[in-house]
Amino acid sequence: MDTKKCNSLEEARVEIDKVDNKIVELIAMRNAYIKQIAHFKNSVEEVKSEDRIADVVSRARAKAIELDLSPNLVNDIFVRLIDEMV
Repeated sequence: MDTKKCNSLEEARVEIDKVDNKIVELIAMRNAYIKQIAHFKNSVEEVKSEDRIADVVSRARAKAIELDLSPNLVNDIFVRLIDEMV
């Protein structure tokens, strides 16, 4: 993961704002795919597969550890995303 070396507080804040915008765009993209998946399922229960949710959260936690992030934070974010989108 590459980050830009910032020379001021303002520059760092500008870069954080860019990252925040990308995060929101990625959430919107994820939501669009979830809507597509709904067309392949017959019921909400099928869309909200507990096995799939566990797999997604587990992979996210593993990636968080790999990137030296709090797996608990990433877990909470993904659980919330899934709850809101499904």
